[in-house]
Amino acid sequence: MRHRSVADLMTPHPVAVRAETAFKEVARLLHEYDITAVPVVDGDGRPVGVVSEADLLRRRAGGTSAAGELMSSPAVTARPEWSVVRAARVMQRHGVKRLPVVGADGLLIGVLSRSDLVRLFLRRDQAIREEIVEDVIVRTLRIAPSSVTVDVDDGVVVLSGTVPRAELLPVVERLCQSVDGVVDVDNRLAGPSAGPS
Repeated sequence: MRHRSVADLMTPHPVAVRAETAFKEVARLLHEYDITAVPVVDGDGRPVGVVSEADLLRRRAGGTSAAGELMSSPAVTARPEWSVVRAARVMQRHGVKRLPVVGADGLLIGVLSRSDLVRLFLRRDQAIREEIVEDVIVRTLRIAPSSVTVDVDDGVVVLSGTVPRAELLPVVERLCQSVDGVVDVDNRLAGPSAGPS
């Protein structure tokens, strides 16, 4: 069981501009590519900042004319091997809506936006169910798949059946909640029934 990585969801080969790119060219690129921001890169292709629509609107009145003066800097970046959970936390901590993604050499290789993260919740129910059964129930917890019934409807997981030990009840729920695309978990599992005394 693993969370999707930044590389799985990022937009590769993103549109980028240089610090000297003019205001109108930045605006044209945002419109042409239907995007809300672009990374600003140095001469080697390393991100130094980001220019968003909000930056353009906020600073237009001041007569600023180049991306280097408009951008939010320094660029908060992500690595392709990061889990999307880590990337989401970085976005939240820094109050940004997108992260330029850089390779080991620091060069821009992609962009991850909040809308990319939202796509996780569009995973097919069947894919979520298969991951829970195969990765959580069988591989991680080593519970017989016939013991637990997993139903998924619009990302809501319903667990029923029995687990071999009562202490596994919260563990199963917590692991299911960590599966990408799960919106909620309705845990109806029971522990082992007590035998006759």
